[in-house]
Amino acid sequence: MRHFKRSLAAVCGWAALGASAQAAPGYHLESVVTLKGAAPGWDYVTVDSARAYLFLGRRKEGVTVFDAAAGKVVATIENSKMANIATLVPEAGRGYTANEDGTTTVFDLLTLKTLDRIKLGEAADSAFYEPVTGELAFTLGDSKELVFVTAKTGAIVGRLAMGAEELEGAAADGKGFLYVNERDKNLVAKVDVRSRKVVARWPTTGCVMPTGMAIDRTAMRLFIGCKGAHPVLAVVNARTGKVVATPEIGRGNDGVVWDAASRRVFAANGLEGNIVVYEQKGPDSYSLGGAFTTRPIARTLAFDPKTRKLYTMTAEGIVDPAKPVNRKAGSFYPNRYLDDTFTVLTYAPD
Repeated sequence: MRHFKRSLAAVCGWAALGASAQAAPGYHLESVVTLKGAAPGWDYVTVDSARAYLFLGRRKEGVTVFDAAAGKVVATIENSKMANIATLVPEAGRGYTANEDGTTTVFDLLTLKTLDRIKLGEAADSAFYEPVTGELAFTLGDSKELVFVTAKTGAIVGRLAMGAEELEGAAADGKGFLYVNERDKNLVAKVDVRSRKVVARWPTTGCVMPTGMAIDRTAMRLFIGCKGAHPVLAVVNARTGKVVATPEIGRGNDGVVWDAASRRVFAANGLEGNIVVYEQKGPDSYSLGGAFTTRPIARTLAFDPKTRKLYTMTAEGIVDPAKPVNRKAGSFYPNRYLDDTFTVLTYAPD
């Protein structure tokens, strides 16, 4: 697999900004590293560009800190079992996990030592940082709410009732607003974090089950991966809520990332086992840059803007007919993963 390589013919640049067209690099599989662990489970992967560290939300294993340059595990965040995600706040010197039991594990970003484990509610899925307020918004789908926490202290400073149970990907615009996918309602909620209010709810027209999300803060466009029967990448004007484009992607999307330097959007699609790339020609115009295969169920995605590498995770799974199957994810979506098969995949630009 290390010799696997697929080129992406692409064009960088945005004509509306006066940039000249140039050939964009393709991506190749740079490394495959398998980690030990019984019956693996996972969700988000987060990049620390300064150290080339990945923070892997491995659920029952907690958060694994992986040195992507060395290809090895350097730490496990103590008392982080049941973690779906680690959200990093360098300006506060802290990291926060979102744990399935409704807690967050707070850790020192430099030493990776755990500072506290704080109860937020009954269940927590993810956490997203909003830089203007210096707060994290934790998604608690079971109680249909966002819980706001001050990054510097870990103090709970507010709660906001939401309309959906499936609170999925979110993105901050750098102006005090957070955009949150309400997947079971086919809506995007615009949240004013300072006032703790939903100021708009927009239908994701042409997009069913909005899940992954990224944002272009310059053009103010949201990129939303949609998991419905006809999966698309919905491009939404973050000022008006209008869906301006819906190019197709593969099935089983969870991860969407935006590369501001090359003006490209990447969508990881677990059921297809691929990453689809779109190039931004203008705020409302997108063309296919290509696609390359990964591995089945590699559904989440992270991007390092420093190295321009992409990271995703997967494991070998089976469908056990004696156990419930997540048919929303797919008719034959694995309901059991095999021991010692959890794998980190790194894709590097050519």
